[in-house]
Amino acid sequence: MKSEQRTPAVLDGGERATLTSLLQRQRDTLMMKCAGLTDEQLRRRAVTPSGLSLLGLVRHLAEVERGWFRNVVGGEDVRGYFPGNEAGERTEFHVDDADVAGSFRIWRDTCARSRAVVDAAGSLDVRGRYGEQEYSLRYVLAHMIEEYARHNGHADLLREALDGTTGE
Repeated sequence: MKSEQRTPAVLDGGERATLTSLLQRQRDTLMMKCAGLTDEQLRRRAVTPSGLSLLGLVRHLAEVERGWFRNVVGGEDVRGYFPGNEAGERTEFHVDDADVAGSFRIWRDTCARSRAVVDAAGSLDVRGRYGEQEYSLRYVLAHMIEEYARHNGHADLLREALDGTTGE
């Protein structure tokens, strides 16, 4: 896994360029952690006792992207890609029978839609709403960097457990 596969961070630019480059770099990192693995490896819960898998993380981050960018910032009402079950559990982490290629397609398409929402925003001060709470686009970008960074830490452990691969 080479760092050249990732979007370079904007080190001396405006706030929007810096935030969006760092978010894309985190997205690229997740993709790198999943690269070269079989469908079975992507589904495997490789770090006991956790139920996390790389595929579950991809599906979860598709849901997070959808919620924050399309629904909160974009004002849409897009329902979950992986709806809850009868017990009310979130199912994006239930991957035993999940369509791997379809899940990655949903994540990539959702990331592209998220970028379009950001590109269409007049400024980082654009506000979105979830319930009664307002959020600036600036906050959403920072939160998404945080969300990916946390889950990329999980992905590091999962990938190392799967095949010994380590790295950024």
